[in-house]
Amino acid sequence: MKQLIEFDTLADPSFSSAVITWQKSHGRHALPWQNTRDAYRIWLSEIMLQQTQVAAVLGYYARFLERFPTLHDLAAAPSEDVMAQWSGLGYYTRARNLHACARRVVAEYGGVFPSDPALLADLPGIGRSTAAAISAFSSGTRAAILDGNVKRVFARVFGVDQYPGEKRVEDALWRRAVALLPEQDIESYTQGLMDLGATLCTRSRPDCARCPLQERCVAYATGRTEELPVRKPKKTIPERQAAMLLLVHGDEVLLEQRADSGIWGGLMSLPEVGGHGARGAIDEHALVTAAGRFGDVDEMSALLPLVHVFTHYKLHIAPYRVALTARGEPVPGHLWWKMSAIEQAPLPAPVKKLLAELARPTLFS
Repeated sequence: MKQLIEFDTLADPSFSSAVITWQKSHGRHALPWQNTRDAYRIWLSEIMLQQTQVAAVLGYYARFLERFPTLHDLAAAPSEDVMAQWSGLGYYTRARNLHACARRVVAEYGGVFPSDPALLADLPGIGRSTAAAISAFSSGTRAAILDGNVKRVFARVFGVDQYPGEKRVEDALWRRAVALLPEQDIESYTQGLMDLGATLCTRSRPDCARCPLQERCVAYATGRTEELPVRKPKKTIPERQAAMLLLVHGDEVLLEQRADSGIWGGLMSLPEVGGHGARGAIDEHALVTAAGRFGDVDEMSALLPLVHVFTHYKLHIAPYRVALTARGEPVPGHLWWKMSAIEQAPLPAPVKKLLAELARPTLFS
């Protein structure tokens, strides 16, 4: 077992100075959530950017602000409206926490985000690093961040040859992050670390030639930029399957409201038979029986299967189109949705993609 590298805890002003100078000349300055002290917009961007690339966030960010221009608007909105605006962005726990956080800030702080990172970190969906970023950008607070991009930069620059997600290693990285904080220009420094990880010190093909930290980078000096940071030990990903019913009647499809917690919590989806269970043969007779709860079944046919990968398992989706000649009595938690408006439905990405691809006149006529 490799011995954990104990970082020197002395400050190194030349490190922060290099990052700040580079950011001011070469960093990102035109993103829609930059050049503002509005904590609401900064917070929203930070939550959306968790585990998501900037390019994917831009459109969602603009549409979200158009629908919820203020924190009070977001706090007062029904949860289904919030989930609908988030639909397709993934990691839906973020959306539920976002809504809960907005309501707490309104209830406990009068709609004004606290500037203290410790108070921010206590709010739903905001951890230590996100709290520091929000506070630094909105209030100029001197606080350390340590998101995935920063971990990658530190792992390469300081030659960390242990997995950064291991608690002992992460604790040491936090000590280094705090020690390196500059006395001034915290906004440029914080943005600079983010920009370095996102634009130069990328996972693959890092642009070392343009990096302001190249001369001090252990990974560059030892030819280990492809090896560092050490990757998370691989685990076998379980595989499950779900049979989904695409029940159609006229130009409408039946959607099911999922529970607030769990996979796709709070979203609409297609009715499932058997849940996300072990892979095996699908009992089509059981599918017809299940479909009969919603009306008179005319015909059923299997559609092309698709696969969706979660962080902890791979889901094989087996969709079945079921045409009804007549609808039955309304079933609680289910509603009929017009296919012409399916883009507005708060659906998980694979289900929305499936319905969008199948929304042809021949299918729903």
